[in-house]
Amino acid sequence: MLPEILVTDVAAEGKAVARHEGKVIFIKNAVPGDVVDVRVYRNKSSFAEGEAVRFHSYSEKRVIPFCEHFGVCGGCKWQDLDYGEQLKYKHQQVIDQLTRVGKVSIGEVFPIAGADLTRHYRNKLEYTFSSQRWMTVEEIGAGTEIAQRNGVGFHIPGRFDKVLDVNTCWLQDDLTNRIRNEIRRYALENEILFFDLRQQTGALRNLIVRNTTLGEWMLLFSFGRPLDDSLRGLLSHVQIAFPEISALLYVINQKKNDTIHDLPVELFAGKDHILEQLGPVRYRISPKSFFQTNTRQAKRLYDITRDFAELTGTENVYDLYTGTGSIACYVAGSAKKVVGVEYVEEAITDAKLNAALNNINNTEFFAGDMKDVLTDDFIAVHGKPDVVITDPPRAGMHEDVVRKIMEMHPQRIVYVSCNPATQARDLSLLSEMYTVEKVQPVDMFPHTHHVENVALLKLRTGM
Repeated sequence: MLPEILVTDVAAEGKAVARHEGKVIFIKNAVPGDVVDVRVYRNKSSFAEGEAVRFHSYSEKRVIPFCEHFGVCGGCKWQDLDYGEQLKYKHQQVIDQLTRVGKVSIGEVFPIAGADLTRHYRNKLEYTFSSQRWMTVEEIGAGTEIAQRNGVGFHIPGRFDKVLDVNTCWLQDDLTNRIRNEIRRYALENEILFFDLRQQTGALRNLIVRNTTLGEWMLLFSFGRPLDDSLRGLLSHVQIAFPEISALLYVINQKKNDTIHDLPVELFAGKDHILEQLGPVRYRISPKSFFQTNTRQAKRLYDITRDFAELTGTENVYDLYTGTGSIACYVAGSAKKVVGVEYVEEAITDAKLNAALNNINNTEFFAGDMKDVLTDDFIAVHGKPDVVITDPPRAGMHEDVVRKIMEMHPQRIVYVSCNPATQARDLSLLSEMYTVEKVQPVDMFPHTHHVENVALLKLRTGM
């Protein structure tokens, strides 16, 4: 036990940071400014990890969490930190990753674009059903028999087989809570079995809820057994109880994992997709589509991306890791042509549909591994890019892709990243030929430590 430790900072992973006798201490359940006793559960030569078990004084930066599940649920770990302070730490995190870790020289750094909505901002949530839900400290402490062990909610961090039964979640519109709670009530009343994650038995497995700013809602159930009268009854009940649902779908998943990308989706009622709109562009979102989960901040992210690209209508643009073509379609009206490349074939199908939905005729989309698609022959056919927009996954870009971009030597690169650490690594490689002119952090996920970042790179003179 380390007594009366002053918490001074936060780490990139969101844990609080203190220093004791020359060693860095990473602390759970604390915010900068707290003075706490720390129970150490991992002790190395240069650092230690622990959790705050007693508070001697509370930080002025601390606020009261608004969610009843805070501290048990794995999400929204910064609810106890003032939102303005969250933005300061995220902004600094981006700068530290680029300059200290990546050793990248950066030009103008714009203030982080904070979210206007810090609650109810997500357009997608996934819930898990469990016949052996997580028991809260209060339930165990009551000392009475716990008869009802079914639950639907989120996985407890580090426990694949334990699910926290969620009453109210503040991440999505409250209709999600009413839908989820009614499904639980109906299933218990009609004795529909919740899934046993260890035994791999039961009917109700997962539920994905999506909504859009256009007022459309999609529910996608994952059932652990083929559709029968009891499951049809559940679907019919949900359809009648919630007329707001535009698309009601299901998959049958009898595998030993929860992934559904390789499974057919069946339509029960309504449409097989929902529609979203960012600025002038509409997007078709199918059940397996990726779409930015914070719609309002996605528009700000795309506006920044388009502004950084400095398009005049004459440029040939390559949009790498295009996904469903969301950025490609958003910037197409400002470019001569946009070429989108993405690994997932289904995403490219959606990208083409999105372009057609908006009558966009100057986009082309191709599926394949980035480093295999971007050959000399491909570039000869589709033209050398004036601008490259790249929005890779958290792992960043493969080094071969970075090298190929430099071979194409576009005048400008706009790098959109959900992980400033891997972005810093890639920018360090690109700095051989490019300078980082502008940086704009964007907060897509309030009350978490995650931060997006957009960087503008320009080709060095003489390259």
